[in-house]
Amino acid sequence: MRTRCRPRTARAAQRAQHNPKQIPVMPSIKAVLFDLDDTLWPIAPVIARAEQDMYEWLRTHAPAVTERFTIEALRARRMELLRSTPHFRFDMIGLRHAGLSAAFSECNEDSSRVGNAMDIFNRARNRVDLFEDVQPVLPRLSEHWLLGTISNGPADLGAIGLSHHFRSSIAAYRFGTGKPDPKIFLAACELLGVAPQEAVYVGDDPLLDVEGAQRAGLKGVWMDREGERATRVMPAHVAPDAICTNLYALEHWLHTTSGTGGR
Repeated sequence: MRTRCRPRTARAAQRAQHNPKQIPVMPSIKAVLFDLDDTLWPIAPVIARAEQDMYEWLRTHAPAVTERFTIEALRARRMELLRSTPHFRFDMIGLRHAGLSAAFSECNEDSSRVGNAMDIFNRARNRVDLFEDVQPVLPRLSEHWLLGTISNGPADLGAIGLSHHFRSSIAAYRFGTGKPDPKIFLAACELLGVAPQEAVYVGDDPLLDVEGAQRAGLKGVWMDREGERATRVMPAHVAPDAICTNLYALEHWLHTTSGTGGR
């Protein structure tokens, strides 16, 4: 994979053309906030493994559920529930619990065991395989910038072993709303004691992460770990402040943009 992190300067160039005497001043970067799933680790294999672990537990402890529903059928039912109950959009654990509870009820299984099944899922959900750049780079970043996380998912950084790198972490299901709502970005900045203009948000989703952060006043960096192949998914109206393929490139961009760091 090629290492790169390039700035997007089209907007700044446009402003300069309209006002040649105006010299933009970039506020010092004091904080770097991260998305989690598909930014610090790949999420698809994690969810697949967690669903399989829970399903195997159900075979023994709630066999009527697995006799009636496949993993795919349970997933389809959750998607139907999500469409009919939009508030679950920011509470995927609540959505999964509700969907499983309904399946238990329909199969006349003991609903008191739903919590046990969710424990199996959640433990597996937090067994992630970090991208290779995460462990070496995060400690270096924390020497220069305040680090935090904002996630629409329910990952437990303590269970994963990363919580010590971050001064604050906000999960949508606890906060009550998620990305791209500006409220969650502004709350994260407030927790770190920085202005939005002094913060960078790094994530893999152009709309939720990049555009969402920029609308809240933060800089938005797109973590494009797929490289050139993934650039096709960037909507034309979204202009990231930088595009990075890994955390090494992000580290270089941060130092180049803000000198030796914000603290």
